[in-house]
Amino acid sequence: MSNGVINKSRRNLLIGLTSTVGAVGTVGVAVPFVGSWNPSAKAKAAGASVKINISKIEPGQMITEEWRGKPVYIVRRTQAALEGLTKVEPLLRDPQSETPQQPAYAKNQARAIKPEFAILLGVCTHLGCAPLFRPDVGAADLGGEKWQGGFFCPCHGSKYDLAGRVFLGVPAPLNLEVPKHMYVSENIIIVGEDQGA
Repeated sequence: MSNGVINKSRRNLLIGLTSTVGAVGTVGVAVPFVGSWNPSAKAKAAGASVKINISKIEPGQMITEEWRGKPVYIVRRTQAALEGLTKVEPLLRDPQSETPQQPAYAKNQARAIKPEFAILLGVCTHLGCAPLFRPDVGAADLGGEKWQGGFFCPCHGSKYDLAGRVFLGVPAPLNLEVPKHMYVSENIIIVGEDQGA
């Protein structure tokens, strides 16, 4: 064999090896780079749905859970509380929940799938404070006999009924938000998912 043929073979071998190493290096750099576009486990958890057991909530009681870093208020309303929802309607800004602050399945007087349970984001629609649960009917500081229980925001005085509907004449412009949710059993709800998700 001549030296020219050997050199040509060597050259082709070196080009092939260099191309292979370059391709492997490109893939080695590209995989972590593309992977960095995916949300972190912490980010995924922050947006994940939460499963909540509501079996231990007594009538008239509220529990607070967390979803996406926000408080979720779950109130088990009594029959008297449900009747009070009708009494306050003339005092409310959006009693029929026309502004979409709730999924379609919660666009009713109770703003709920099951009227007994209110599931609301505990974030005032004025400036984001956490309203206080004030179930005491007739509270003198909240309107006396007109007050049928609900939520009071201590930051600027906004008031909501026990369905999270905002009263007239307060700074908050909208009803409290009803997050998407669903019942997976009689006592377990998932907040952050629904049948359409």
